[in-house]
Amino acid sequence: MKTDEKGYIVVDKFQNTSVPGIYAVGDNTGAVELTPVAVAAGRRLSERLFNNKPDEHLDYSNIPTVVFSHPPIGTVGLTEPQAREQYGDDQVKVYKSAFTAMYTAVTSHRQPCRMKLVCVGPEEKIVGIHGIGFGMDEILQGFAVALKMGATKKDFDNTVAIHPTAAEEFVTMR
Repeated sequence: MKTDEKGYIVVDKFQNTSVPGIYAVGDNTGAVELTPVAVAAGRRLSERLFNNKPDEHLDYSNIPTVVFSHPPIGTVGLTEPQAREQYGDDQVKVYKSAFTAMYTAVTSHRQPCRMKLVCVGPEEKIVGIHGIGFGMDEILQGFAVALKMGATKKDFDNTVAIHPTAAEEFVTMR
């Protein structure tokens, strides 16, 4: 079985190895080394092999991830530097928000929250969503779907905010 210079198993987008009938998913392929990614790749492989879905494969772009710290940190898509490198400074617009989580606003242990949207082009397509603060581990999932679907800043602006929540910051940033 072919491996790369770091010892990871080389696979194509369908998780095929260099040996016919042998497949690999997860950390041993050197892709995104996260449990949910391995599970998702395994599910797609299973669908392809056993449910007659020959084109089924995992899209490894824009995979959300969270550091389950206190406060949690979440990210999906490009960072601001990555967007500037890929699209050029003049094509990138960044929106930021800083606030105290409502959950802790009336306590002596106030928790700051920071959120960032990275947008590109005249249509301001969202290519990066990042945040740190209370609830970010839960908040990011839905916004990752929006990013994967090609949402723009205008799409976010046209969404009625759920108040009072930390998540509303992503759709009210100016």
